[in-house]
Amino acid sequence: MRPLLVIGASGLAREVLAFAPAAGFEPIGILDDAASRLPYPVGGVRVIGPIEEVGRIPGIQLLVCIGSGAARERIVARLGRLGVEAGRYATLLDPSVRNPGGCRVGAGSILLAGVVVTADALVGDHVVVMPNTTITHDCIVGDFATLTAGVSLGGGVTVGRRATVGMNASVRQRVTIGADATIGMGAVVLDDVPAGATWVGVPAAPMRYAATGGAA
Repeated sequence: MRPLLVIGASGLAREVLAFAPAAGFEPIGILDDAASRLPYPVGGVRVIGPIEEVGRIPGIQLLVCIGSGAARERIVARLGRLGVEAGRYATLLDPSVRNPGGCRVGAGSILLAGVVVTADALVGDHVVVMPNTTITHDCIVGDFATLTAGVSLGGGVTVGRRATVGMNASVRQRVTIGADATIGMGAVVLDDVPAGATWVGVPAAPMRYAATGGAA
């Protein structure tokens, strides 16, 4: 069993801690800036201090368990300033994950139960893939992207850095979702989505807002 230090006392952390031993990791503690307000265990693991304490625990593999891709990127940058090198990040795959082609899954990435990665796909660093998501042939999922539960990516889809694809969304083959884009729950994406855009609906289209602030 490899010792693991989790960054972030989050719901995602609880999900990871539930299967970490089955994936060969032994969680030894959680670092979170709210440690003084979290005296209780999270997922059965103690919160042992703020993130800066990472310097006092050298050599242990780390995993950033923060739901937002942009927030994960900020934490990784902060850890880098504290001297954490890229080689310290673990990659955790639930034992039920199917990756028959041995597709690359990057450092710091998390694949939860029932995820399928088929052939010649690439999952970047610090990516979070929620349960029952399918990543088919030749897909590229950029660093810090988030694919939530039940997402289906057709062949050759590209998901940009820090993009988020909502629950049960489907993306047609060879479509590109730009960096920082957001795809709404249940959306059916048939065309390329520009960077930073939010698309919703069936078929998916840009979200627009009325003067009152509500979706038009």
